[in-house]
Amino acid sequence: MGRLLSVLMLLALLTACAAPAAPEKDTPLPPEPEAQEASLPPPAPPEPEPYEISDPTVEQEGFVPWTGTVEHLFFHPVIAYPELAFDGDGQANGLDDFMVTVDEYNRILESVYEKGYVLVDIHSVWSEKEGEDGPQMVRNTLYLPEGKKPLVLSYDDTNYYPYMLENGFAYKLIIGEDLKIASWGKDPEGNEVISRDLDAIPILDKFVEEHPDFSPFGAKGCLSLTGYEGILGYRTQTDTKEWDDAKEAGRQKEREAVVPIIEELRRTGWTFGSHTWGHIRLGDGNMTRIEADTQRWLDEVGSLVGETTVLFYPHGERPDGNDWTLTGPAFQYLQSQGFRIFCSVGVESFSFIKKDICAVICDRLHPDGTTLRHSRDRYLQFYDAKDIIDLEVRPEREVSWE
Repeated sequence: MGRLLSVLMLLALLTACAAPAAPEKDTPLPPEPEAQEASLPPPAPPEPEPYEISDPTVEQEGFVPWTGTVEHLFFHPVIAYPELAFDGDGQANGLDDFMVTVDEYNRILESVYEKGYVLVDIHSVWSEKEGEDGPQMVRNTLYLPEGKKPLVLSYDDTNYYPYMLENGFAYKLIIGEDLKIASWGKDPEGNEVISRDLDAIPILDKFVEEHPDFSPFGAKGCLSLTGYEGILGYRTQTDTKEWDDAKEAGRQKEREAVVPIIEELRRTGWTFGSHTWGHIRLGDGNMTRIEADTQRWLDEVGSLVGETTVLFYPHGERPDGNDWTLTGPAFQYLQSQGFRIFCSVGVESFSFIKKDICAVICDRLHPDGTTLRHSRDRYLQFYDAKDIIDLEVRPEREVSWE
């Protein structure tokens, strides 16, 4: 009997330990585990600001027709660091002749804006129309805000050649974190610099942002490109002397890298023209060279920037030596490749529609060290060279108007 009682007591004790205690009447039950929050999708990538481009040949309320001269100024890449450009080496005088500094360029933009000029794209000034004797170029009527005057801007050699990189210029164009075109380069101490204030293209973009009435149609300028050192700072060119698979792979990467730059430039009012692939002289009539060069430009540059009707003469040298009264084999060939607007360099903005072929030839003016020093009177309608030129940073050379 005693043993049985002991067994029964042991079983009762085990049962009591194994069973959970009942909660007291007023004790709350533990909360259920919270459901995990649904994972949120990643934020959408930022989008560039919208940009509107319109046609200045379309009549609109408050705009008046313009039938006078369409002025045309052209620049080379601007000097970001004068201390590198004008350091007394073998390049200094040439840069002084053909370039302006960032500060001078900013002053020129301010002046033409204050004098009532507004930007128009060169492609809008003339059109190809079907005439009685076949297609001909015609001058379009531009409709401008009352009191304004049209201005075309073009930019030669926007390629960022190697010699420029050592002499105070930006190295290439990029798209910055704000999704806007900027320049990339190095300062005199060798530090990498991304900026919208050191190259002509983003400087004009910023100026239009701050003065939208300077570009009522969204136009900026036309970039005149060669191809022998690539375009826009990207080495997209081939080399006929030495080439292999590794170099071609590198070239293709450069081509891929420049495409978004081209697309953003086009989207924001920039257009493109040919400056020939090799910056060749067109006046000597060497048709073998001219044809090979043109095809190479179309293959290596035109394939990236798209079709263009504008050809800017290297050195200002006219095809066949005379495109005013002569339509020689070089001019005919270039026209057959799609070019319709042929731009040289002169002492005034002047254009002439050729009668024997569908083409227009025109001259443009060149703000640079040469004209700032020696052609003050000719440019007074745009700016006063005395207010523009920075003689403190330029070489000590003659100035005619002092």
